[in-house]
Amino acid sequence: MQHAPGFLKLVNEARPHVKEITIDQARERLAQNPKAILMDVREDSEWNKQHAEQAVHLGKGILERDLEAKFPDTGTEILMYCGGGYRSILTADAAQKMGYRNVFSVIGGYKALVAAKWPMKS
Repeated sequence: MQHAPGFLKLVNEARPHVKEITIDQARERLAQNPKAILMDVREDSEWNKQHAEQAVHLGKGILERDLEAKFPDTGTEILMYCGGGYRSILTADAAQKMGYRNVFSVIGGYKALVAAKWPMKS
């Protein structure tokens, strides 16, 4: 997908403030911390087609509104993914601005999860 210049500008401005992790690092973190959350921040239609088996869904459009109600502990480890790793940078940045200290963006997003044969659910 060709991203619009304005969107890429927002992503590139947020990227230096966000911790990005690889698929392998995401696997390790989830294995080491059973309380860690794998969060799919894609749109409802994307989530409904298929998503990572253990993921919870909180779409980018409602993340700021609902994050604190779902996960009130700002120390919760949250690994966010989107379709390709761009929107999750924006959502991780927003969560950090809300006071969440242990937030990561999964590099490559859903596409990378599929390529790595991550267990999926429809």
